[in-house]
Amino acid sequence: MLKGIIGALALGLTVPALAQSDAAKNTDNAIKNTVDDAKDKLHTDSGATKAKRHMKKAARNAKAKARNTKNDVKDKADDVKKDVK
Repeated sequence: MLKGIIGALALGLTVPALAQSDAAKNTDNAIKNTVDDAKDKLHTDSGATKAKRHMKKAARNAKAKARNTKNDVKDKADDVKKDVK
């Protein structure tokens, strides 16, 4: 039981260190979107592959938009907090 507790504690401490920052996620998304755009211009893939890629791209863009909105709200809240002090 003690080994399990130690393992869970070690895992809990290492996972946040492996998490990507929002800027890194945005950069990865931009790279993936560029690759997807290049594949679209080649017109070499089937309809199913193209549809799947477009769905993934739409999901990436939606997640990025939500992440950016969250950060904007957080920044505005911090500004208001500073103004109140």
